[in-house]
Amino acid sequence: MNETQRNPLAGRFDALSLIRFAFPSMIMMLFMGLYTVIDTVFVARFIDTNALSSINIVCPVINLIVGLGTMLATGGSAVVAGKMGSGRTEEARSNFTLIIITGIIIGLVITVIGLLFLDEIIRGLGASEILFPYCREYLTVQLIFAVGNIMQVLYQNLFVTAGKPTLGLILSVCAGAANILFDYIFIVLLQTGIRGAALGTGIGYMIPTLAGTIFFLKGTSSSGRSELYFCKPDMDVSVLIRSCSNGVSEMVSQLSAAVTTFLFNATMMRLLGEDGVAAITVIIYSQFLLTTLYIGFSMGVAPVISYTCGKGDVRQLKRVVRICICFIMTISVLIFLVSFFAGGHIARIFAGNNEAVFEITKGGFPIFAVSFLFSGGNIFASALFTALSNGKASAAISFLRTFGFILLFLLILPELLKVTGVWLAIPLAELFTFLLTICLILGHRKQYGYL
Repeated sequence: MNETQRNPLAGRFDALSLIRFAFPSMIMMLFMGLYTVIDTVFVARFIDTNALSSINIVCPVINLIVGLGTMLATGGSAVVAGKMGSGRTEEARSNFTLIIITGIIIGLVITVIGLLFLDEIIRGLGASEILFPYCREYLTVQLIFAVGNIMQVLYQNLFVTAGKPTLGLILSVCAGAANILFDYIFIVLLQTGIRGAALGTGIGYMIPTLAGTIFFLKGTSSSGRSELYFCKPDMDVSVLIRSCSNGVSEMVSQLSAAVTTFLFNATMMRLLGEDGVAAITVIIYSQFLLTTLYIGFSMGVAPVISYTCGKGDVRQLKRVVRICICFIMTISVLIFLVSFFAGGHIARIFAGNNEAVFEITKGGFPIFAVSFLFSGGNIFASALFTALSNGKASAAISFLRTFGFILLFLLILPELLKVTGVWLAIPLAELFTFLLTICLILGHRKQYGYL
Protein backbone atom coordinates (compact mmCIF):
# COMPACT_ATOMS: atom_id res chain seq x y z
CA MET A 1 0.00 0.00 0.00
CA ASN A 2 1.53 3.34 -1.08
CA GLU A 3 1.36 6.56 0.96
CA THR A 4 -1.63 8.00 -0.92
CA GLN A 5 -3.68 4.81 -0.46
CA ARG A 6 -2.80 4.73 3.23
CA ASN A 7 -3.62 8.41 3.76
CA PRO A 8 -5.52 10.50 1.16
CA LEU A 9 -3.94 13.68 2.57
CA ALA A 10 -0.68 12.63 0.92
CA GLY A 11 -2.12 12.91 -2.63
CA ARG A 12 -0.75 15.25 -5.31
CA PHE A 13 -3.63 17.70 -5.56
CA ASP A 14 -4.61 19.76 -8.58
CA ALA A 15 -7.62 22.12 -8.74
CA LEU A 16 -10.15 19.39 -9.54
CA SER A 17 -8.88 16.82 -7.04
CA LEU A 18 -8.60 19.40 -4.24
CA ILE A 19 -12.16 20.63 -4.78
CA ARG A 20 -13.30 17.01 -4.98
CA PHE A 21 -11.56 16.29 -1.66
CA ALA A 22 -13.13 19.36 0.00
CA PHE A 23 -16.53 18.79 -1.64
CA PRO A 24 -17.93 16.51 1.08
CA SER A 25 -17.09 19.10 3.74
CA MET A 26 -18.71 21.83 1.63
CA ILE A 27 -21.90 19.82 1.14
CA MET A 28 -21.83 18.81 4.81
CA MET A 29 -21.71 22.44 5.90
CA LEU A 30 -24.37 23.39 3.36
CA PHE A 31 -26.69 20.73 4.77
CA MET A 32 -25.91 21.89 8.30
CA GLY A 33 -26.81 25.41 7.24
CA LEU A 34 -29.96 24.24 5.49
CA TYR A 35 -31.29 22.23 8.38
CA THR A 36 -30.47 25.06 10.80
CA VAL A 37 -32.39 27.47 8.58
CA ILE A 38 -35.26 25.03 8.11
CA ASP A 39 -35.36 24.68 11.89
CA THR A 40 -35.93 28.42 12.23
CA VAL A 41 -38.46 28.42 9.37
CA PHE A 42 -40.51 25.79 11.23
CA VAL A 43 -40.36 27.96 14.35
CA ALA A 44 -41.35 31.15 12.52
CA ARG A 45 -44.14 29.56 10.46
CA PHE A 46 -45.67 27.07 12.91
CA ILE A 47 -45.10 28.83 16.24
CA ASP A 48 -44.55 32.59 15.77
CA THR A 49 -41.87 35.20 15.15
CA ASN A 50 -41.50 35.78 18.91
CA ALA A 51 -40.27 32.20 19.17
CA LEU A 52 -37.86 32.98 16.32
CA SER A 53 -36.60 36.03 18.21
CA SER A 54 -36.08 33.96 21.37
CA ILE A 55 -33.74 31.57 19.52
CA ASN A 56 -31.51 34.52 18.69
CA ILE A 57 -31.66 35.79 22.27
CA VAL A 58 -30.14 32.55 23.61
CA CYS A 59 -27.88 32.09 20.57
CA PRO A 60 -24.80 33.38 22.47
CA VAL A 61 -24.91 30.28 24.69
CA ILE A 62 -25.00 28.05 21.61
CA ASN A 63 -22.10 30.07 20.19
CA LEU A 64 -20.10 29.33 23.34
CA ILE A 65 -20.75 25.58 23.08
CA VAL A 66 -19.93 25.43 19.37
CA GLY A 67 -16.91 27.69 19.90
CA LEU A 68 -15.36 25.38 22.46
CA GLY A 69 -15.97 22.37 20.23
CA THR A 70 -14.61 24.14 17.16
CA MET A 71 -11.53 25.35 19.02
CA LEU A 72 -10.67 21.79 20.02
CA ALA A 73 -11.62 20.42 16.61
CA THR A 74 -9.69 22.79 14.35
CA GLY A 75 -6.70 23.28 16.63
CA GLY A 76 -6.55 19.58 17.47
CA SER A 77 -6.99 18.60 13.82
CA ALA A 78 -3.95 20.69 12.87
CA VAL A 79 -1.88 19.04 15.62
CA VAL A 80 -3.01 15.52 14.69
CA ALA A 81 -2.66 16.01 10.92
CA GLY A 82 0.80 17.55 11.35
CA LYS A 83 2.02 14.55 13.37
CA MET A 84 0.52 12.14 10.84
CA GLY A 85 2.34 14.02 8.08
CA SER A 86 5.65 13.72 9.95
CA GLY A 87 5.11 9.97 10.47
CA ARG A 88 4.27 10.04 14.22
CA THR A 89 1.00 8.14 13.80
CA GLU A 90 0.82 6.54 17.26
CA GLU A 91 1.35 9.91 18.91
CA ALA A 92 -1.37 11.35 16.68
CA ARG A 93 -3.83 8.67 17.86
CA SER A 94 -3.05 9.39 21.49
CA ASN A 95 -3.55 13.13 20.98
CA PHE A 96 -6.80 12.50 19.10
CA THR A 97 -8.20 10.39 21.94
CA LEU A 98 -7.24 12.96 24.56
CA ILE A 99 -8.97 15.71 22.57
CA ILE A 100 -12.21 13.70 22.37
CA ILE A 101 -12.21 12.98 26.12
CA THR A 102 -11.64 16.67 26.84
CA GLY A 103 -14.61 17.58 24.64
CA ILE A 104 -16.90 15.27 26.62
CA ILE A 105 -15.79 16.76 29.95
CA ILE A 106 -16.32 20.33 28.71
CA GLY A 107 -19.83 19.46 27.50
CA LEU A 108 -20.82 17.98 30.87
CA VAL A 109 -19.53 21.03 32.74
CA ILE A 110 -21.54 23.37 30.49
CA THR A 111 -24.71 21.34 31.04
CA VAL A 112 -24.43 21.43 34.83
CA ILE A 113 -23.51 25.13 35.12
CA GLY A 114 -26.04 26.20 32.49
CA LEU A 115 -28.99 24.44 34.14
CA LEU A 116 -28.05 25.73 37.60
CA PHE A 117 -28.02 29.35 36.43
CA LEU A 118 -30.59 29.11 33.64
CA ASP A 119 -32.88 32.02 34.56
CA GLU A 120 -29.99 34.34 35.36
CA ILE A 121 -28.38 33.58 31.98
CA ILE A 122 -31.59 34.27 30.04
CA ARG A 123 -32.27 37.57 31.81
CA GLY A 124 -28.65 38.58 31.35
CA LEU A 125 -29.01 38.03 27.60
CA GLY A 126 -31.76 40.66 27.51
CA ALA A 127 -34.90 38.58 27.05
CA SER A 128 -38.11 40.61 27.40
CA GLU A 129 -41.01 39.28 29.45
CA ILE A 130 -42.69 38.20 26.21
CA LEU A 131 -39.64 36.21 25.06
CA PHE A 132 -38.52 34.78 28.42
CA PRO A 133 -40.75 31.62 28.43
CA TYR A 134 -39.67 30.74 24.88
CA CYS A 135 -36.00 31.23 25.76
CA ARG A 136 -36.26 29.05 28.86
CA GLU A 137 -37.83 26.11 27.05
CA TYR A 138 -35.39 26.22 24.14
CA LEU A 139 -32.20 26.71 26.13
CA THR A 140 -33.00 23.98 28.66
CA VAL A 141 -33.06 21.32 25.96
CA GLN A 142 -29.99 22.74 24.19
CA LEU A 143 -27.98 22.55 27.42
CA ILE A 144 -28.97 18.91 27.95
CA PHE A 145 -27.50 18.11 24.52
CA ALA A 146 -24.31 20.18 25.03
CA VAL A 147 -22.05 17.08 24.93
CA GLY A 148 -23.65 15.93 21.68
CA ASN A 149 -23.20 19.39 20.16
CA ILE A 150 -19.48 19.49 20.98
CA MET A 151 -18.88 15.90 19.89
CA GLN A 152 -20.54 16.29 16.50
CA VAL A 153 -18.35 19.34 15.82
CA LEU A 154 -15.23 17.39 16.84
CA TYR A 155 -16.07 14.35 14.75
CA GLN A 156 -17.05 16.30 11.63
CA ASN A 157 -13.59 17.93 11.60
CA LEU A 158 -11.66 14.80 12.54
CA PHE A 159 -13.36 12.65 9.88
CA VAL A 160 -11.54 14.82 7.34
CA THR A 161 -8.25 14.44 9.21
CA ALA A 162 -8.77 10.67 9.19
CA GLY A 163 -9.18 10.84 5.40
CA LYS A 164 -12.93 10.06 5.55
CA PRO A 165 -14.66 13.32 4.52
CA THR A 166 -17.47 11.42 2.78
CA LEU A 167 -18.46 9.78 6.06
CA GLY A 168 -18.84 13.21 7.63
CA LEU A 169 -21.03 14.25 4.71
CA ILE A 170 -23.28 11.20 5.02
CA LEU A 171 -23.73 11.69 8.76
CA SER A 172 -24.40 15.40 8.32
CA VAL A 173 -27.13 14.68 5.77
CA CYS A 174 -28.64 12.09 8.10
CA ALA A 175 -28.54 14.52 11.03
CA GLY A 176 -30.17 17.24 8.95
CA ALA A 177 -32.88 14.93 7.67
CA ALA A 178 -33.58 13.73 11.22
CA ASN A 179 -33.78 17.30 12.48
CA ILE A 180 -36.31 18.24 9.80
CA LEU A 181 -38.34 15.09 10.40
CA PHE A 182 -38.48 15.59 14.17
CA ASP A 183 -39.24 19.30 13.72
CA TYR A 184 -42.30 18.29 11.75
CA ILE A 185 -43.28 15.64 14.29
CA PHE A 186 -42.72 17.74 17.40
CA ILE A 187 -43.77 21.18 16.15
CA VAL A 188 -46.49 20.47 13.56
CA LEU A 189 -48.01 17.14 14.62
CA LEU A 190 -47.48 17.09 18.40
CA GLN A 191 -47.49 20.91 18.76
CA THR A 192 -44.82 20.91 21.47
CA GLY A 193 -43.76 24.44 20.52
CA ILE A 194 -40.20 25.69 20.75
CA ARG A 195 -39.22 22.83 23.07
CA GLY A 196 -39.86 20.49 20.13
CA ALA A 197 -37.58 22.56 17.89
CA ALA A 198 -34.75 22.25 20.41
CA LEU A 199 -35.36 18.52 20.84
CA GLY A 200 -35.25 17.93 17.07
CA THR A 201 -31.94 19.78 16.88
CA GLY A 202 -30.54 17.79 19.82
CA ILE A 203 -31.45 14.48 18.19
CA GLY A 204 -29.66 15.72 15.07
CA TYR A 205 -26.50 16.29 17.14
CA MET A 206 -26.56 12.71 18.40
CA ILE A 207 -26.44 10.99 15.00
CA PRO A 208 -22.84 12.00 14.07
CA THR A 209 -21.89 11.74 17.75
CA LEU A 210 -22.93 8.09 18.12
CA ALA A 211 -21.80 7.07 14.62
CA GLY A 212 -18.43 8.79 15.07
CA THR A 213 -17.84 7.09 18.39
CA ILE A 214 -18.55 3.68 16.84
CA PHE A 215 -16.31 4.41 13.85
CA PHE A 216 -13.31 5.54 15.88
CA LEU A 217 -13.75 2.68 18.36
CA LYS A 218 -13.40 0.18 15.54
CA GLY A 219 -11.06 2.27 13.38
CA THR A 220 -12.31 0.51 10.26
CA SER A 221 -14.30 1.30 7.16
CA SER A 222 -15.14 -0.35 3.86
CA SER A 223 -11.79 0.84 2.46
CA GLY A 224 -9.73 -0.55 5.31
CA ARG A 225 -8.46 0.48 8.70
CA SER A 226 -8.22 4.19 9.37
CA GLU A 227 -4.98 5.57 10.78
CA LEU A 228 -6.99 7.32 13.50
CA TYR A 229 -8.83 5.40 16.20
CA PHE A 230 -9.20 5.46 19.96
CA CYS A 231 -6.34 4.24 22.11
CA LYS A 232 -5.13 4.71 25.66
CA PRO A 233 -4.07 8.37 25.66
CA ASP A 234 -1.06 9.96 27.26
CA MET A 235 -2.33 12.76 29.51
CA ASP A 236 -0.18 15.36 27.79
CA VAL A 237 -1.56 18.74 28.85
CA SER A 238 0.75 20.49 26.38
CA VAL A 239 -1.23 18.90 23.52
CA LEU A 240 -4.44 20.44 24.83
CA ILE A 241 -2.75 23.80 25.34
CA ARG A 242 -1.36 23.71 21.80
CA SER A 243 -4.70 22.60 20.34
CA CYS A 244 -6.60 25.33 22.16
CA SER A 245 -4.06 28.05 21.38
CA ASN A 246 -3.93 26.98 17.75
CA GLY A 247 -7.71 26.82 17.45
CA VAL A 248 -8.30 29.95 19.52
CA SER A 249 -9.26 31.94 16.41
CA GLU A 250 -12.33 29.76 15.92
CA MET A 251 -13.19 30.16 19.62
CA VAL A 252 -12.69 33.90 19.30
CA SER A 253 -14.98 33.86 16.28
CA GLN A 254 -17.79 32.11 18.16
CA LEU A 255 -17.43 34.15 21.35
CA SER A 256 -17.34 37.30 19.30
CA ALA A 257 -20.47 36.16 17.49
CA ALA A 258 -22.09 35.64 20.89
CA VAL A 259 -21.30 39.18 22.02
CA THR A 260 -22.22 40.81 18.72
CA THR A 261 -25.46 38.81 18.56
CA PHE A 262 -26.29 40.16 22.01
CA LEU A 263 -25.52 43.71 20.83
CA PHE A 264 -27.52 43.28 17.62
CA ASN A 265 -30.48 41.99 19.65
CA ALA A 266 -30.24 44.83 22.16
CA THR A 267 -29.95 47.48 19.41
CA MET A 268 -32.84 46.12 17.36
CA MET A 269 -34.98 45.66 20.48
CA ARG A 270 -34.38 49.33 21.29
CA LEU A 271 -35.06 50.54 17.73
CA LEU A 272 -37.87 48.25 16.55
CA GLY A 273 -38.85 45.88 19.38
CA GLU A 274 -39.44 42.13 18.98
CA ASP A 275 -40.01 42.48 15.21
CA GLY A 276 -36.56 44.03 14.89
CA VAL A 277 -35.00 41.10 16.76
CA ALA A 278 -36.84 38.69 14.44
CA ALA A 279 -35.48 40.57 11.40
CA ILE A 280 -31.87 40.45 12.59
CA THR A 281 -32.39 36.75 13.36
CA VAL A 282 -33.33 36.16 9.72
CA ILE A 283 -30.22 38.03 8.55
CA ILE A 284 -27.87 36.17 10.92
CA TYR A 285 -29.21 32.72 9.99
CA SER A 286 -29.12 33.62 6.30
CA GLN A 287 -25.50 34.68 6.73
CA PHE A 288 -24.71 31.30 8.29
CA LEU A 289 -26.34 29.49 5.37
CA LEU A 290 -24.65 31.58 2.68
CA THR A 291 -21.17 31.29 4.22
CA THR A 292 -21.34 27.50 4.60
CA LEU A 293 -19.50 26.97 1.30
CA TYR A 294 -16.61 29.14 2.52
CA ILE A 295 -16.52 27.36 5.86
CA GLY A 296 -16.90 23.87 4.38
CA PHE A 297 -14.20 24.42 1.76
CA SER A 298 -11.80 25.86 4.33
CA MET A 299 -12.54 22.97 6.70
CA GLY A 300 -11.98 20.46 3.90
CA VAL A 301 -8.62 21.80 2.72
CA ALA A 302 -7.17 22.63 6.16
CA PRO A 303 -5.94 19.08 6.91
CA VAL A 304 -4.31 18.96 3.47
CA ILE A 305 -2.46 22.20 4.25
CA SER A 306 -1.43 20.95 7.73
CA TYR A 307 -0.24 17.61 6.36
CA THR A 308 1.69 19.21 3.50
CA CYS A 309 3.31 21.73 5.85
CA GLY A 310 4.23 18.95 8.30
CA LYS A 311 5.78 17.02 5.43
CA GLY A 312 7.76 20.06 4.27
CA ASP A 313 6.48 19.94 0.67
CA VAL A 314 6.60 23.66 -0.21
CA ARG A 315 5.80 23.12 -3.88
CA GLN A 316 2.59 21.25 -3.06
CA LEU A 317 1.67 23.83 -0.43
CA LYS A 318 2.03 26.66 -2.94
CA ARG A 319 -0.16 24.84 -5.46
CA VAL A 320 -2.89 24.11 -2.90
CA VAL A 321 -3.04 27.67 -1.53
CA ARG A 322 -3.23 29.25 -4.98
CA ILE A 323 -6.09 26.95 -5.96
CA CYS A 324 -7.90 27.84 -2.73
CA ILE A 325 -7.58 31.60 -3.30
CA CYS A 326 -8.97 31.36 -6.85
CA PHE A 327 -11.87 29.20 -5.70
CA ILE A 328 -12.79 31.50 -2.81
CA MET A 329 -12.75 34.59 -5.05
CA THR A 330 -15.11 32.95 -7.53
CA ILE A 331 -17.55 31.71 -4.90
CA SER A 332 -17.54 35.10 -3.16
CA VAL A 333 -18.87 36.87 -6.25
CA LEU A 334 -21.55 34.21 -6.82
CA ILE A 335 -22.81 34.32 -3.22
CA PHE A 336 -22.92 38.13 -3.30
CA LEU A 337 -25.11 38.05 -6.42
CA VAL A 338 -27.47 35.47 -4.93
CA SER A 339 -27.90 37.36 -1.66
CA PHE A 340 -28.28 40.76 -3.37
CA PHE A 341 -30.98 39.70 -5.82
CA ALA A 342 -32.77 37.03 -3.77
CA GLY A 343 -32.80 38.75 -0.37
CA GLY A 344 -36.50 39.55 -0.55
CA HIS A 345 -37.41 35.95 -1.31
CA ILE A 346 -35.31 34.73 1.63
CA ALA A 347 -37.01 37.26 3.91
CA ARG A 348 -40.46 36.06 2.84
CA ILE A 349 -39.61 32.42 3.61
CA PHE A 350 -38.93 33.32 7.24
CA ALA A 351 -41.42 36.10 7.82
CA GLY A 352 -44.45 34.43 6.31
CA ASN A 353 -47.45 36.72 6.79
CA ASN A 354 -45.71 39.02 9.27
CA GLU A 355 -45.37 42.06 7.02
CA ALA A 356 -43.49 44.13 9.61
CA VAL A 357 -40.69 41.55 9.91
CA PHE A 358 -40.66 41.06 6.13
CA GLU A 359 -40.25 44.76 5.31
CA ILE A 360 -37.50 45.26 7.90
CA THR A 361 -35.55 42.24 6.63
CA LYS A 362 -36.06 43.02 2.95
CA GLY A 363 -34.68 46.52 3.43
CA GLY A 364 -31.52 45.20 5.07
CA PHE A 365 -30.54 42.45 2.64
CA PRO A 366 -29.09 44.55 -0.26
CA ILE A 367 -26.79 46.38 2.18
CA PHE A 368 -25.81 43.25 4.08
CA ALA A 369 -25.06 41.33 0.86
CA VAL A 370 -21.87 43.33 0.29
CA SER A 371 -20.26 41.48 3.22
CA PHE A 372 -20.08 38.27 1.18
CA LEU A 373 -17.55 39.80 -1.21
CA PHE A 374 -15.00 39.87 1.62
CA SER A 375 -16.06 37.27 4.21
CA GLY A 376 -14.93 34.28 2.12
CA GLY A 377 -11.35 35.52 1.93
CA ASN A 378 -11.32 36.27 5.65
CA ILE A 379 -12.72 32.86 6.59
CA PHE A 380 -10.22 31.00 4.40
CA ALA A 381 -7.27 33.06 5.62
CA SER A 382 -8.17 32.34 9.23
CA ALA A 383 -8.39 28.60 8.46
CA LEU A 384 -5.11 28.77 6.52
CA PHE A 385 -3.16 30.23 9.43
CA THR A 386 -4.78 27.75 11.84
CA ALA A 387 -3.69 24.90 9.56
CA LEU A 388 -0.17 26.33 9.54
CA SER A 389 -0.25 26.49 13.38
CA ASN A 390 -0.09 30.28 13.34
CA GLY A 391 -2.82 30.87 15.90
CA LYS A 392 -1.99 34.56 16.37
CA ALA A 393 -2.62 35.57 12.77
CA SER A 394 -5.73 33.42 12.61
CA ALA A 395 -7.09 34.87 15.84
CA ALA A 396 -6.45 38.44 14.69
CA ILE A 397 -8.54 37.89 11.56
CA SER A 398 -11.36 36.16 13.44
CA PHE A 399 -11.38 38.70 16.25
CA LEU A 400 -11.58 41.73 13.99
CA ARG A 401 -14.18 40.39 11.54
CA THR A 402 -16.50 38.95 14.17
CA PHE A 403 -16.01 41.35 17.05
CA GLY A 404 -13.52 44.24 16.93
CA PHE A 405 -14.77 46.10 13.88
CA ILE A 406 -18.40 45.04 14.34
CA LEU A 407 -18.40 46.37 17.90
CA LEU A 408 -16.94 49.67 16.73
CA PHE A 409 -19.42 50.16 13.91
CA LEU A 410 -22.39 48.85 15.89
CA LEU A 411 -21.77 51.35 18.67
CA ILE A 412 -21.39 54.31 16.29
CA LEU A 413 -23.48 53.79 13.13
CA PRO A 414 -26.96 53.13 14.64
CA GLU A 415 -26.69 56.40 16.54
CA LEU A 416 -26.13 58.20 13.23
CA LEU A 417 -28.10 56.12 10.72
CA LYS A 418 -30.57 54.16 12.90
CA VAL A 419 -31.46 50.75 11.36
CA THR A 420 -29.33 51.38 8.25
CA GLY A 421 -26.32 51.61 10.57
CA VAL A 422 -27.13 48.15 11.92
CA TRP A 423 -27.10 46.67 8.42
CA LEU A 424 -23.79 48.42 7.55
CA ALA A 425 -21.88 47.13 10.58
CA ILE A 426 -20.99 43.67 9.23
CA PRO A 427 -20.12 44.67 5.60
CA LEU A 428 -17.75 47.36 6.85
CA ALA A 429 -16.21 44.97 9.40
CA GLU A 430 -15.56 42.38 6.66
CA LEU A 431 -14.06 45.02 4.35
CA PHE A 432 -11.60 46.37 6.92
CA THR A 433 -10.66 42.85 8.01
CA PHE A 434 -10.10 41.88 4.38
CA LEU A 435 -7.53 44.64 4.03
CA LEU A 436 -5.68 43.23 7.07
CA THR A 437 -5.99 39.70 5.65
CA ILE A 438 -4.21 40.74 2.46
CA CYS A 439 -1.37 42.25 4.52
CA LEU A 440 -1.01 39.11 6.65
CA ILE A 441 -0.97 36.73 3.68
CA LEU A 442 1.64 38.80 1.86
CA GLY A 443 3.64 39.33 5.05
CA HIS A 444 3.95 35.59 5.78
CA ARG A 445 4.56 34.41 2.20
CA LYS A 446 8.31 34.01 2.67
CA GLN A 447 7.93 32.22 6.02
CA TYR A 448 5.65 29.50 4.61
CA GLY A 449 6.35 29.73 0.88
CA TYR A 450 2.67 29.42 -0.09
CA LEU A 451 2.76 32.13 -2.77
